[in-house]
Amino acid sequence: MKRIVILRLGHRPVRDKRITTHVGLTARAFGAEGMLLASDDARLTENILDVAKRWGGDFYVRNNINWKSEIRKWKEDGGKVCHLSMYGVNLPDVVLDISECEDLMVVVGAEKVPFEIYELADWNVAVGNQPHSEVAAVAVTLDRIASTDPLKKEFCGGELSIVPMERGKRVIDNRH
Repeated sequence: MKRIVILRLGHRPVRDKRITTHVGLTARAFGAEGMLLASDDARLTENILDVAKRWGGDFYVRNNINWKSEIRKWKEDGGKVCHLSMYGVNLPDVVLDISECEDLMVVVGAEKVPFEIYELADWNVAVGNQPHSEVAAVAVTLDRIASTDPLKKEFCGGELSIVPMERGKRVIDNRH
């Protein structure tokens, strides 16, 4: 089974909390097992973990990690690192290689990314060569490299679940 972890760099708690939250929620929804946050924001961590508890799945968030040591450890254990950047090679040109990885760390920045990331990454990948949201970059990348359709993933163990419907909203409370 493929393991995918998101490493969020440069999160600024006051400015980036919504985007970082959405990076985590998108990563969860599209099949990542967890997110490593290279910043200290316990509240954001709690918010994402609360969503996982309510809606199911085993997604985790590790707060205030050292990004260099996490990347080095990941690579020492045989994993590969994909850094999402608008300056990298185009995703369609490397998607097959990335898809073959069993253990993949996807790095996504917030502010200026240290040059060392470009050197440590196995791939520096552009999801389009234009500025846009890191949330979109994570979603497109995880969708393209998935072995099964992430939009059809079932999340088990949650307190709530949605029943797909053509019209209206139906949420089941699994606590009763």
